[in-house]
Amino acid sequence: MSSAIHAVLEERGATRRDLVAGHSLGEYSAIVSVGGLTPAEGAKIVRARGKFMQEAVPVGSGSMAVLIGGSIEQAQEICTEAAGGDVLSIANINAPGQIVIAGTKAAVDRAIEIAKSKGVRRAALLPVSAPFHCALMKPAEEKLQPILDAAHFKDLWVALVSNVDASPIGTATAVRNALLRQVVSPVRWVESIQHMISKGVRRFVEIGPGNVLTGLIKRIDSSVELINVSDVPSIEAFVQKGKA
Repeated sequence: MSSAIHAVLEERGATRRDLVAGHSLGEYSAIVSVGGLTPAEGAKIVRARGKFMQEAVPVGSGSMAVLIGGSIEQAQEICTEAAGGDVLSIANINAPGQIVIAGTKAAVDRAIEIAKSKGVRRAALLPVSAPFHCALMKPAEEKLQPILDAAHFKDLWVALVSNVDASPIGTATAVRNALLRQVVSPVRWVESIQHMISKGVRRFVEIGPGNVLTGLIKRIDSSVELINVSDVPSIEAFVQKGKA
């Protein structure tokens, strides 16, 4: 959907940008938008990625939870204390005071109780089908590697700020490597946005359904301009603004 909307904007001459980024799966859309993959090949990889992630952990044995109101240091302490020999780690650093953790269901359940005792404002399970972006996804990473190796990546027209390193990359080799590591690594969204702002980015355009990312960016830095392009009216408004 994001790639389709972007293609319309490109056709209308409204896709000037200095950096791109995408959150988790959205990183593939961002890569397609700057020539790293064709839409068809991107879709093929994404389908395999989803299948492998779902197969990596038996249904019901993994889980994810969001911690609202705590710091990264608190989240790390909670994971260390709750792990008890199981896999449990930070999966997404989405915004100040919004961190997602992932691991075995037992460890995540323990973490929720510990978080409450440590003063985290809210700790709740997420309605997801698997524990993404943690070590339990290692089997998915191993299955995805040959597919990424065989894919026809190209150097990007515009640099991508990657989830895993929160820094810009542009070569086909670097993009392929980042997508592989992304499977088991946390999404460093806060650092990615902060890096973009440090490079002078003042306008962020979220392309695709919903406005989750604009909401997260607003919490990271409320001074930047935020635009969401998700349907025909917002496409028309964005195109007209660019012509004004």
